[in-house]
Amino acid sequence: MANTYTQIHIQAIFAVQNWQSLIKSVWEVELYKYITGIIQNNGHKVLQVNGMPDHIHVLFGLRPAQGLSDLMKLVKQDSSKWINSKGILNGRFSWQAGYGAFSYSKSQVPQVIKYIQNQKEHHKKSSFQEEYLKLLETHEVEFDPKFIFQNIK
Repeated sequence: MANTYTQIHIQAIFAVQNWQSLIKSVWEVELYKYITGIIQNNGHKVLQVNGMPDHIHVLFGLRPAQGLSDLMKLVKQDSSKWINSKGILNGRFSWQAGYGAFSYSKSQVPQVIKYIQNQKEHHKKSSFQEEYLKLLETHEVEFDPKFIFQNIK
């Protein structure tokens, strides 16, 4: 889009179905690279990817040519297919429905990058559920608690 200038920084967080710890350290970096490729191939700029066995954080610059929900659908759909095609898990892999997405100013980006890089250390002190609720509250996102952490059967 000619004459369109934006600076939109988004941290997206999404969890493994039923918060199972399925992302293994032996292939997590390869998964992060794959997710980075999906986002970059759609014209966006990845700034940081990291996570835990049960969830992932991605900080990226969102370009206005594609909606966030369309991008997240592709990321989750294509990465699930990639994991399942590799045969690295017993059973079928899928992501939990939905995601969290939070916007940041340029001045906040270095702090968010550091936060994402330090996920493993951070989660020695707090659970994913605690982290997610804190982000929702900090960003003043309205939510119904009964839909946040229910297991899918």
